[in-house]
Amino acid sequence: MKLNKKFFVLAAFCSFLVACAQDKPITHDPVVAKQGDTYYLFCTGPGITSFTSKDLKTWTQEAPVFAESPKWAKAVAPGFNGHIWAPDITFHNGRYYLYYSISAFGKNTSAIGLVTNSTLNPKDKNYKWEDQGIVIQSVPGRDLWNAIDPNLIFDEAGTPWLAFGSFWNGLKMVKLASNLKDLAQPEAWHTIARRDRDKTLEDSEPGNAALEGPFIFKKDAYYYQFLSWDYCCRGEESTYKLVVGRSKTVTGPYVDKDGKALNEGGGSLVIEGNKNWYGVGHNSVFTFDGKDYTFMHGYDASDKALPKLIVKEITWVDGWPTVKPMD
Repeated sequence: MKLNKKFFVLAAFCSFLVACAQDKPITHDPVVAKQGDTYYLFCTGPGITSFTSKDLKTWTQEAPVFAESPKWAKAVAPGFNGHIWAPDITFHNGRYYLYYSISAFGKNTSAIGLVTNSTLNPKDKNYKWEDQGIVIQSVPGRDLWNAIDPNLIFDEAGTPWLAFGSFWNGLKMVKLASNLKDLAQPEAWHTIARRDRDKTLEDSEPGNAALEGPFIFKKDAYYYQFLSWDYCCRGEESTYKLVVGRSKTVTGPYVDKDGKALNEGGGSLVIEGNKNWYGVGHNSVFTFDGKDYTFMHGYDASDKALPKLIVKEITWVDGWPTVKPMD
């Protein structure tokens, strides 16, 4: 996360986030885990913003994950201001793995980091976030991809893969080692989604192939790749929308309803904005109590185009995810 006036959102965070119960808290790039009877939401913000809820409807802001920024952040992105982007949460072998993004705005001077904890409950005596450092880094002039927007997925053999990326030459997937913080050797890379980029642009530019935020969700025989097209973070000019493709193998190729590959520009629409929500996107998908939910943000036309949390239950029609349109 993210490009093109991303700090429209980030500047608004500190002014408008309120530490009290909220039905639609100001949120960007939400992910959710459930421990006990409590849902824990993590999203873009200073130190990784967090909220809790008992019912997925009313949310209370909690302390951020990082009290201080990761020590390595400014070496990766010299202009880093404390805002950490697009986390991803997974519970695996008794620990919570929270991936996150550090980046310069509109540049691929970026890195994905990892922080872990044995519990999400701050009242637990064992509660302690431990930073594991950089997992993967993109470097201008070397990489035509961007190390942001991570998402961890395990294949049918239990092999971990990290999906990530935005703009440039598309969304990527790389195999991880069993410790979930190093790349597997030999390295295994795949392009899982892309759109045509203006070939006249300099490699240093993100370009106009607007896609980002991959999230892979396994359902029955398929892996579904959700991703966001077009532009976030532009207030009432935001054009964000959510699309999807599926594959029987985690590395793809993912195809849309028409059979067009996502790495050739394909994608079937799941949800988009309307007159009340200028754009909706950057989602995550989780199963809670037997129901599948997607969590995303949308730009509220009734409230200064601020980004708000959107939660929708997914229904599956002919093997494809559907959600109710925005109100």
